[in-house]
Amino acid sequence: MQAKLTTTTIRNLEPREKAYEVVDSELKGFLLRIQPTGRKTFYFSYRTNDGKRKRIKIGPLGPSLTIAQARDRATSMAGKVAEGVDVQGDKIEGRQKAKEALKGTLGRFLVDQYEPWALSNQKSGHYTVSTVRASFADFLNEPMSQIQLRKVERWRTERLQAGRKPSYVNRCVNALRGVLTKAVEWEVLDDHPLKKLKALKIDEGRKARYLSPAEEERLFKALAERDKELKEARERGNRHRRARGYPLLPDLSRHAFSDRMTPLITLSLKTGMRRGELFDLEWSCVDLDKKVITVRGETAKSSKTRHIPLSPTAHQTLVEWLRQAPLPGSLVFPADNGSRLDNVKSSWNSILKKAGIEKFRWHDMRHDFASKLVMKGVPLNTVRELCGHANLNTTLRYAHLAPDHKADAIALIG
Repeated sequence: MQAKLTTTTIRNLEPREKAYEVVDSELKGFLLRIQPTGRKTFYFSYRTNDGKRKRIKIGPLGPSLTIAQARDRATSMAGKVAEGVDVQGDKIEGRQKAKEALKGTLGRFLVDQYEPWALSNQKSGHYTVSTVRASFADFLNEPMSQIQLRKVERWRTERLQAGRKPSYVNRCVNALRGVLTKAVEWEVLDDHPLKKLKALKIDEGRKARYLSPAEEERLFKALAERDKELKEARERGNRHRRARGYPLLPDLSRHAFSDRMTPLITLSLKTGMRRGELFDLEWSCVDLDKKVITVRGETAKSSKTRHIPLSPTAHQTLVEWLRQAPLPGSLVFPADNGSRLDNVKSSWNSILKKAGIEKFRWHDMRHDFASKLVMKGVPLNTVRELCGHANLNTTLRYAHLAPDHKADAIALIG
């Protein structure tokens, strides 16, 4: 079928049982294909220099492609064909080149090489990959060879100007640095683009946040009140269920705690364990007879196993929690469905609000543990071992808390 392709002509073309085509009567090779579904698509048909008949898809009729735009594209293609160019071959070649170029991008390297390795060999593999994807999204489609020092410095400057902390910026850059280091090791890159990039300076002497005696008292009071309120709420709920013949929920009144939060927070404050270490802790690593917890290397940030003696408070907390633990043979603090716990943010924030404690993160409980050991005169190296710090430099941030250590040093010189 042949006709002049105009807006009116095309509007009047109805779908049939089988697909059919209308060839434009003015521009040779320009045609429209109408599918039984009503979809209308423009094509350009032509012969190559060696006589082969080919066609190239221009695109479907719609808001992004009008008849005028399709005709302009077909006219441009006709001009190239007249010059001896195989327009479909050019398109396929260009697509292939783009595909090949994409293989060398940061995004493809992450997917094809780095991510499978990182998830199998690094505890922080998921964090590194997700950080690079989120923080350096604009870099993902760039060839890795074009990730240059000045681009990363510009990215870093923009983040600082936006109000990001140097510690955050350093973490993001270190994640990218780790990915590029592997690219050099695997000979994907000849040279490391960030080898001359120095980390932003951070005040290592900043004050560690720990609870004052009054804050600690308010925190444990808030926990006790929370346990009492949740137990009373459960009892009211069961009375309501009993009156209506509904199945009762587990009775909390005979337990020491209403849920995991009090023992979880107590253990964090009294052992200095990291949140992830607590979430991964299994009862097999808790020796209540010898009063010690073993943090296995595979769950520790430093990858080194360490043993933490239990204080009387921590020991009694675990004894009582074991009596009501949902899965006593597995995780100490499982999620409600028995899987690994991954988030207590909502409960933690509500507890802090109830206790009237501000600017105190979950990780600060670890600082609280280390700070109070140092203030009691415990040697820094012992604190390092208990906390599982990779080196003493991390522990030195608490050195100023040691009783009179600076005054004693100055006294030595008279």
